[in-house]
Amino acid sequence: MKQFDYRRAHDVDGALALLAADPDARFLGGGTNLVDLMKTGVERPARLVDLRELPLDRVERTPDGGLRVGATVTNSDLAAHPYVRRHYPALTQAVLAGASGQLRNMATVGGNLLQRTRCGYFTDVSRPCNKRAPGSGCPAVSGEHHNHAVLGASDHCVAVHPSDMGVALTAFDAVVSYETPDGPGRTPVTDFYLPVGDTPHRETTLPPGALITHITLPPAPAARSRYRKVRERASYAFAIGSVAAALTVEDGRVREARLALGAVASRPWRARAAEAVLTGAPADGTTFAAAADAELAAARPLPRNGYKVPLMRNLVVSVLTELAEGDAR
Repeated sequence: MKQFDYRRAHDVDGALALLAADPDARFLGGGTNLVDLMKTGVERPARLVDLRELPLDRVERTPDGGLRVGATVTNSDLAAHPYVRRHYPALTQAVLAGASGQLRNMATVGGNLLQRTRCGYFTDVSRPCNKRAPGSGCPAVSGEHHNHAVLGASDHCVAVHPSDMGVALTAFDAVVSYETPDGPGRTPVTDFYLPVGDTPHRETTLPPGALITHITLPPAPAARSRYRKVRERASYAFAIGSVAAALTVEDGRVREARLALGAVASRPWRARAAEAVLTGAPADGTTFAAAADAELAAARPLPRNGYKVPLMRNLVVSVLTELAEGDAR
């Protein structure tokens, strides 16, 4: 590892100032992703600014019945919060599916949203990677890509975003708030991640030097929601496909649907085409299959990851069926 300076911030303004003082500085939350990347040489910060003493570690209800989650709240505390478990069950399920207990105890909400891809070419500094070294190429396109993107990818990058939490937050229309030296800002999670295009090294809309301060969730769209994750082994592993869904059914028809897909694109994928098919339609298997097909019509699988298309179709139908049957009881 490269030698680095370490500073501990005690307030948001101080954290921003410490980062601004060194162009090669990085914010440190739980370190469960950043430190790993430092060990492999992918990240080489000259300074780490530790955020764990900032007053951003609370989960609070908002006046309208939503939720405000501080950026340094640990994944474990978020998953265990009674209001989250009752009103946003898909978020609790996503967090609990996302890592081992030890990692959840360290990892933070803000850090989770900013974690980098686990693509093997990205994490191997001896190989080219447009995300790590712009213009060097994407060997995954013709190489190992069985767990790579089938939606929204490009010839420049086919890696997927690894966050489980981000998929649930996308389905719930969460908003990311941040501070910069020039003042505060906010952006919906659905707009937070940039399309991969020909600039895969630019991953988010977060301004340079910005610090995520909290995530806001609007009131839960439905009493019932689910997060389902498929992985290659039952123990801790990243997804090969996942679904976060919230469904409201009245008189046998879908009144409202929220749907997001994970491990299929460079960002958590909001399934707008599927939602359009679902809204107002009968809450049955035929509708659910049609919704999945509408979303996956845009899929462009590579030679060795085409299995993800039927996998995601079956996963969407299964999760929506479970939610609809729960509403019917």
